[in-house]
Amino acid sequence: MTTVNLARRALFRQPERLSQPLRPPWGQAEHLFTDLCTRCSDCLDACPTGLIKIGSGGFPEVDFSAAECTFCGDCVDACQTDALSRQEDQQAWDYRAEVQEDSCLSLRGIFCRSCSDPCDSRAITFRLHVGGKAQPEIDLQACTGCGACVAPCPASAIVIKPEDALNE
Repeated sequence: MTTVNLARRALFRQPERLSQPLRPPWGQAEHLFTDLCTRCSDCLDACPTGLIKIGSGGFPEVDFSAAECTFCGDCVDACQTDALSRQEDQQAWDYRAEVQEDSCLSLRGIFCRSCSDPCDSRAITFRLHVGGKAQPEIDLQACTGCGACVAPCPASAIVIKPEDALNE
């Protein structure tokens, strides 16, 4: 089987795509994931929300533009190679939401709360500041990284990133 060198492919991508792709819940570390994943699409077929899409090199990636993750575990159950593998009391992933300040309507003085309304964990709140601007604040302890806040944002100002890549 031929392996795909994703780092080499990244040289030809747009700068915003140079970071690692977001893998489905309970995915192994990137190097293990790409070694173990056979690109069979079983996890795509099993995902009830359609969150998992075929990404670079045919590997599964999550796409929050139209769906959120419910953490149902169906993708893990469908994975036959342990590229997705859940252990007892293991978090699904370390992804969290981040507000892109240059795009956020609320930070521009336009009333918008579209990201906080669908957030079941209530991780996104707004604090009113002088001048009428309401600043979105994300409680990283409460945020599950489910992506429910991404699609409703009319300005595409919410992104989901690995926790160690926030504010980059």
